[in-house]
Amino acid sequence: MDHRILTHQQILHKINRIAYQIYEANVDETQIVLAGIEGGGLDFARKIKRALEKICTAEILLCKVGMDKANPLTSPVTTSLKVSEYQDRSIVLVDDVLKSGTTLIFGVKHFLETPLKQLKTAVLVDRNYKRFPVKADFKGLSLSTSLEEHVRVDFSTRNYGVYLD
Repeated sequence: MDHRILTHQQILHKINRIAYQIYEANVDETQIVLAGIEGGGLDFARKIKRALEKICTAEILLCKVGMDKANPLTSPVTTSLKVSEYQDRSIVLVDDVLKSGTTLIFGVKHFLETPLKQLKTAVLVDRNYKRFPVKADFKGLSLSTSLEEHVRVDFSTRNYGVYLD
């Protein structure tokens, strides 16, 4: 049995709120890189990009971040942008759900190997269960869950939803 914990309208509101927070943290920037982790993170980053483009004049670059989520230690993190395209820029690493922090910490590690102006993180749902010392700078919802519960974000239809399975 799955329970809807965020409706379409609530998700849209959280996307807009996060976009404003990102803008406020980057008000003087001419370029902001949204680095979406492949899957739900990239979908979420695309939605934030559209919202940001409505409220600020900065150029918003979308970067796809790829990694083997099952084996992040043994496989490299890849990006759709060259290092020179995000070096010395402000980056927001985006994922849909922050559970253990594994995906986010490996993404952060990758970007910290390059000089940056600023690196922030954004998630739609922060499950408050972390194995790594990583936090979401911008988050839509904090949710305390058990290890057996699963949070599912569905951006596949016109009626977005976040579900607790």
